[in-house]
Amino acid sequence: MRMRPILFAVPRVTFQLALFLAACLSAQEKTGPTKPKQTMPVPSDEAALQWRPMFDGQSLAGWKGDPKYWRVQGGSMVGEVTPATLLKNNTFIIWDGAAPGDFELKAEYRISDHGNSGINYHSADVPGLPFALTGPQADIDGPNKYTGQNYEERGRTFNAMRGQITRVRPGQKAEVIGSLGDIKELTAFIHNGEWNEYHLVVRGGTQIHILNGHVMSVVVDDEPSARHPEGKIGVQVHVGPPMKVEYRNLRWRELSR
Repeated sequence: MRMRPILFAVPRVTFQLALFLAACLSAQEKTGPTKPKQTMPVPSDEAALQWRPMFDGQSLAGWKGDPKYWRVQGGSMVGEVTPATLLKNNTFIIWDGAAPGDFELKAEYRISDHGNSGINYHSADVPGLPFALTGPQADIDGPNKYTGQNYEERGRTFNAMRGQITRVRPGQKAEVIGSLGDIKELTAFIHNGEWNEYHLVVRGGTQIHILNGHVMSVVVDDEPSARHPEGKIGVQVHVGPPMKVEYRNLRWRELSR
């Protein structure tokens, strides 16, 4: 007996689905994986960054310094040197809230014409000298000769001048590896006798000094034996003629790796 082949009916819907899936696979092989949508940088959402205040605007609570030079006035932390209180050594008022490693800091300052100050970070106490620090500093001065630079107090001194990107290799002096712009053009962004805002971004050995929204100096510190991975924060009044510096709206946030 001759056997007839057995035929199975394939539902039309199932057949059409198979054709659709095959077409999708074929298209994917031709085009490859889906590319992510392009995005562009947007303005920083500062309110979402959870900045933490460092100064209450009313007292020196949380700060330690010589009351001969530091006080609170008009909502600002004021450092002043008078003809009767000239300094033999630079003196700081030091924040005892934390000794952060990777962090951002923002602070507004105003300084007198002949003033000299700065914001120290990743710093340590100097044995035998009260209210003295050693470590990197975001420099500030009234004539704006040094404002914006990276100066290491009681250490390697000038690690980056204003307008420089530098790298510090083990056992070597800081080396210029790039430019942030002409030093005179950067100076024009500093408001003499008015309030300015410093913004520091410190992550590992990279230290970025931003002033009024403009990057003033960048240091890539690859010398682990010389730099501190974390440390104290303080602000300074400097040896020299009578001067006055004011700080307000100091705040910081820890950076996660």
